[in-house]
Amino acid sequence: MIKIYGIKNCDTMKKAFQWLDKKKIKYEFHDYKQLGIDAETIEVWMKKNSLELLINTKGTTWKKQSDADKKSISNPKKAIALMINNTSMIKRPLVKLGKDKYLLGFNEEEWEKKF
Repeated sequence: MIKIYGIKNCDTMKKAFQWLDKKKIKYEFHDYKQLGIDAETIEVWMKKNSLELLINTKGTTWKKQSDADKKSISNPKKAIALMINNTSMIKRPLVKLGKDKYLLGFNEEEWEKKF
């Protein structure tokens, strides 16, 4: 079973859920707002995705960060702390397809190929 990480009320997440439900693909959902996220999980993601891809720089949470915080993402430990404290800045959805396979963001064409 796949595991999908994100925020329940996010419009992109809603599209992803609808797509998965329509295809009858079973999934486990991890809601950052309710369950948070830990450093170890983010470190695993960082091995498969760059920080530039993991952080949603187009969202309002990112835009509200101070210039110092924005610059700090070049330091992985600081970037992890920033994501843990501001889970809305993590790109959504992040889908764990298998042991070391991840899909980041929702693009219907890409999802059709992966699923």
